[in-house]
Amino acid sequence: MKNFESLYHMKPELPICLDLTSHLAKFRVAADGGANQLVDALGASKLNYRDLDAIVGDLDSLLPETQQYFETEVAGHATEIIHDGDQYSTDFTKAVKLVRSRLPGADVVAFGGLGGRVDQGVSQLHHLYLLDQPRHELFSGAYRMDWPDEKGPHGRTFLLTSDSLVFLLLPGHHHIHVREQLGDEEVFAKHIGILPMQGPSVITTKGLEWDITDWPTEFGGQFSSSNHVLPETLVVEVQTNRAVVFAMTLKEEWQSK
Repeated sequence: MKNFESLYHMKPELPICLDLTSHLAKFRVAADGGANQLVDALGASKLNYRDLDAIVGDLDSLLPETQQYFETEVAGHATEIIHDGDQYSTDFTKAVKLVRSRLPGADVVAFGGLGGRVDQGVSQLHHLYLLDQPRHELFSGAYRMDWPDEKGPHGRTFLLTSDSLVFLLLPGHHHIHVREQLGDEEVFAKHIGILPMQGPSVITTKGLEWDITDWPTEFGGQFSSSNHVLPETLVVEVQTNRAVVFAMTLKEEWQSK
């Protein structure tokens, strides 16, 4: 996680899970109203979030008092407020594009965004495909991602909720390290889900309690949720013919950090 960049995109109904990676980030961005949640979290956190580098979006959700808090210069630092009125992209997309324009090739960790309204949660999963698929495969027309450098380095996007880490697996063979540690504590718990959101897929796994081989999966058909990492497994292997969403839970002690 040490190379991750950070993106605060939180919903009020989600517990805040920031300490896990935010202090390691090189560039910190709030997507519009996500900044309000940082201010709300001040009373329950030892952090003051003054290291927030930018707030970006159409700013329709940013409260005036939140903007004033972050715009006020403290110790030579003030947060940059960026209005982006593009109606063909969400505030989350605008924030990711900002990170990658400032730090080409950066990985992005987005806090929150999968709780609350179902349509917004599904939209976040949709954005994993939009942001992480090879650029020549992205949508055309008005909703196409207009990256500053189409041929430049392309980072990964990770969604970090209060209980899970979620990311996209592109077609191919993947090795996922599931015994990562911060200090002396393991981060990840045993539950795994593989979601074929792009359409019917064929997957093979190794290292899970219920491994499958050349297994067709799709919504409305066979579906791999609530699988378990075996106690002796260090690396889970997944082979897929189409991009799938991979979700793994955090250990309980990390869910409240």
